[in-house]
Order: sequence, then structure tokens, then C-alpha cells
Amino acid sequence: MTTPDTGATRAVPAREDGPAARPAPPPKEATARAGRRGPADPVRSLMHRHQELCARAVDALEIAAGLEAHGVTDRTAARFRHRDVFSLAEELYARVPRADPEGARPDGPGHPPARPAQGPGGVRGVLQLLPGAVCVAALAAVASVGAAPPAVRSAVGAAGGVLLALAVRLAVRSGPLRLRHRGAGPWTAGLWVCWTAGYAVYGDWLLEQLLAGGPDLPHTAPRAAVATAVALSFALAPAAGCARWFAARGRRGLAASRDLGELAARIRPLLLAATVLFLGALVALLLGADAAFGGDGRTAMAAAAALGVLLFLARLLAVHGFPAAAATGVAAAAALEALALSLVLIARLPGMPPLDVPVEALTTAVGPAAVPAVACTAAAVGLLVYGLRALTGACAHRPAPSGPAEAQRP
Repeated sequence: MTTPDTGATRAVPAREDGPAARPAPPPKEATARAGRRGPADPVRSLMHRHQELCARAVDALEIAAGLEAHGVTDRTAARFRHRDVFSLAEELYARVPRADPEGARPDGPGHPPARPAQGPGGVRGVLQLLPGAVCVAALAAVASVGAAPPAVRSAVGAAGGVLLALAVRLAVRSGPLRLRHRGAGPWTAGLWVCWTAGYAVYGDWLLEQLLAGGPDLPHTAPRAAVATAVALSFALAPAAGCARWFAARGRRGLAASRDLGELAARIRPLLLAATVLFLGALVALLLGADAAFGGDGRTAMAAAAALGVLLFLARLLAVHGFPAAAATGVAAAAALEALALSLVLIARLPGMPPLDVPVEALTTAVGPAAVPAVACTAAAVGLLVYGLRALTGACAHRPAPSGPAEAQRP
């Protein structure tokens, strides 16, 4: 009698300790199971579970630290189709909108629903067209003082150049061409942009003068490539439009992608399409400016188009978080152009004449515009190849700002 009772008594806890009463798994196992048995988008469940952490994080590194504190390891991240925790944190940081720093929602009982302002879009359009208008006005001012002394013409031209630089600076600091963070990128980036733009306007004339033994300043007045200057000034408007299109489609692709491989497959065609669209708009501007002001030939047009694409890709990379690479690409083009001029000058020294043979041969065969065409094309191709890899990451496509201050900012 005692033995069956004991066996029965022991059988009850054996059944209670079975699968039906198994203790809850630790957080790390729960996270891993969510990655295996989750929906088609495995990261979405993790987004909801760590919504507050991701919304209030200042960068992806803070999210990675929080995930590791919750027991998420590289092995767990692999179940969410990421190579490590930091890669998973980058996608979470990109996909989760930032929380309002004030801690208040704009749409609440005491706040009317936010409506998209109609004004800033028009203001941005005006700002992006302002450089072209300033360039045309400066050319008209220089033409109006054609009979004045050279000092007066130089002063008017210099004033027009300063106003044009200010207009360009104002245009790129608003809308889709505005950098995310103040002071992003090396401070020399502006110098390289000014050099390449200045070479596009005056570089061909300067190279011709150097090869001929000049320039004989101040008796010889510099000859500007007017059509190139006008086309590049107006090109800021299509550049902003293409950048806005790429950013919007990139955010949409990020929301629809299930992993980084799918995101990369969506972003690469977008980058190529945005570049081709901008190139087409720039070529149309160059053809129009050539018909209105006269041009210097097809090589000069090709050089201007290459420079425009280079600056567009550089700004696109800087806007999406890669300002150092953008500055490096423009600096490479500027270095090649400066090297061509330096070789011609160094060849004037005793025993150094052979140094300018490559530059002189290229100029004689194609024209002086061949130097910037080669330099800017090589740099633009390098930035495009880099962008096809860098801009396919989740951290390069953050959600659009939804705060009222950002929505109304020009």
C-alpha cells in the first residue's frame, strides 16, 4: 500500500515538471525566438520591444549598448539577419523616428493637428533658383560697364562673384541639400568646391595662357566661360529636386525592406537613377546656356557636366552622413587640376621642359577643357562607386523629421 502511494506521489511532480510547466526562457532566448518565429520583417518586433530606447537614443552606439544590456549578442543579431549588434542598432536607429526632446506631442488635446506649411516649399524653390538669377545679374552688370576702366570692371566682377558665392551658400543650407549636423565634414571642403568651380570658369583660359608663356597680367583680361557659369548656377534647382526624390524613395525602401541585402538592392538603382536624372537636367541647362551665351565646344560642355555630377554626388554623400568621403572626391579633382597647372609652370625651370609634355599633348589633341573633364570624371566615378556601397546602409536613410519646427524650416 505504501509503495503505490509513494509512486503516485512522485508521479505528480514528474508531470508538473514536464513541458507544460517549463519555466519562462531568459530574455536572450526570447529575443532569439522572436527572430526565428517573427513576421516577414524580423526587426519590427524588436522595434516595438525597444521603442523608447531607440526613440531617445542620440546615435546608433547608444542603441547597441542598450541592446547588449538587454542580452542581445552578435549571435542573436544574426537571427535578425544582421552580422553584429551594431549593424542591428544602425537599422533600429534609422527606422525609429526620434522622440520630441520636449517630451510633448504636437498633436494632443491642447495642440491642433500639424498641417504641412505651403510657404517653405516656395521659399526653398526661390532660394535654389537664386544663384542662377544672381549669376545672370552679375553678367549683365559686367556687360553694362564694358566701356569703364579695367579696375571698375574687375570690381564689378568681384562683387558679382561674392554675391554668387553667398547665394550658393544660402541655397545649399536649406531644403534637401542641407547637412544634418552643423560643422559636418572637414573645413577645407568649401575650398575644394571653390577651386573646382573657379577652374570651370577661368581654368581653360589660364591653362592656354600658361602654355603660351603668359599670362601677361594686368594687360590681359581673364576670359570667363559664361555658359558654364550660368548652367552650373541654375543646376542647384534640379540637384535639390533629385536629392529630395532620392531621400524620399530611400526612406520608403528602408521601411519596405526586410534586411540589409534587400535594402541595398533597392537603393542602388535609386542612386543611379538620381544621378542620370540630374545629368540629363544639367545637359539641358548647358545646351540652353550655350545657345544663349555661346560656348567653348563639346569638351568644355563635357567638363562642366562632369563637374556638376561630381558636386551633386559629393553633396548627396555629405547630406546622408559621409562628408569626409565627399570632400575627398572633390579634393582629388582639385588636386589633378592644380597638378596640370603646376607641371606647366615647373617646366619653365631649366632642365624641366619635359614635365609639361602630357598636359600639352592632351590640350593640343582635345583642348584645354580636357584637363577638368578627365579630373572631374575620374573623381565622380570614384564617388559613385563609393556611394553604391555607402548609401545602401540603413544609417544613411533616417526617417523624415516630423516636428513642427523642422516642417516649417526653409
